[in-house]
Amino acid sequence: MTQTPPASTGMTYRDAGVDIDAGNDVVERIKPLVRRSFRPEVMGGLGGFGALFDLSGKYREPVLVSGTDGVGTKLKLAQQLNRHDTIGIDLVAMCVNDVLVQGAEPLFFLDYFATGKLDVDTTVAVVGGIAKGCELSGCALIGGETAEMPDMYPPGEYDLAGFCVAAVEKSKLLDGAKVREGDVLIGIASSGPHSNGYSLIRRIYDRAGRPADLDLGGVRLVDALMAPTRLYVKPVLELLGGAHGEAVHAMAHITGGGLTENIIRVIPDGLGLSIDASSWTLPPVFDWLQREGNVARGEMWRTFNCGIGFVLVAPQAAVGALEGELDRLALPHWRIGEVTRTEASRAGDGERVRIG
Repeated sequence: MTQTPPASTGMTYRDAGVDIDAGNDVVERIKPLVRRSFRPEVMGGLGGFGALFDLSGKYREPVLVSGTDGVGTKLKLAQQLNRHDTIGIDLVAMCVNDVLVQGAEPLFFLDYFATGKLDVDTTVAVVGGIAKGCELSGCALIGGETAEMPDMYPPGEYDLAGFCVAAVEKSKLLDGAKVREGDVLIGIASSGPHSNGYSLIRRIYDRAGRPADLDLGGVRLVDALMAPTRLYVKPVLELLGGAHGEAVHAMAHITGGGLTENIIRVIPDGLGLSIDASSWTLPPVFDWLQREGNVARGEMWRTFNCGIGFVLVAPQAAVGALEGELDRLALPHWRIGEVTRTEASRAGDGERVRIG
């Protein structure tokens, strides 16, 4: 707890728990990491009151797509394990994968890092991960905020939020309007639980005695749980810009709500989904979570991605060509189901999805 000097002593911001010098040290150390994520459209550098991005030279009819997210209680696990270098990748991925769904290219990203007392090494590790995630997805880390707020957070804890702006040509915007009965669902592999369901994951992990070194087919349990969210941006944008990209009718990012609640968000009224759970093998980390937590099958589908992190919806005639592109782009994938006819309304989304 911060000690308050006697009334006769002049007080400083540091006495109140905020170290401006530490904040300046963070900024200086992250500058080279952030610059590696810059795109040609970025104007100026870090330190201004507002970040500048020139959109004039690339799009004829740009539609801006924005998104914001965090990484949930995966942060608690990262802090418990003292593993801070990849949680920033999760933050970026949860935002850029979302805006990608509409065919949009992420342009720039801003982060918000808040803590009770600034630890320079931890902060640099986290922001370094954010910069790496931006670099891997071609998205400029154009600005952000580091807030030191004594008494708001317990010692050693911090919180994260991210904000992304993307753009897509109006004529190429994917909104699900092209989806038809009989369209095929192509599921692309996740890298693990990504950043969803960690309140349940941590409860199961704790109840099991935190078996960090448990072997899951050559991967330690703790590494499987902390694997950063897969970034789909660059390969999927390449696919969309290729010869068969226009065949994609819709896409979905499998986040909170799992397979049950995410794909249906891009499916028009009057249509539903039939998902064949036997078309791919449940990855070991999900198999362990289901067994150790005695998690019901339906609860697994609506809590976790269960090994499917991103989904393409396309007509049957185009599936073979799209699968060839996914192979070339080294994205493991499966045909996991199809679009069906249904009478259920959007108000009853759960009734429109059948997983068998």
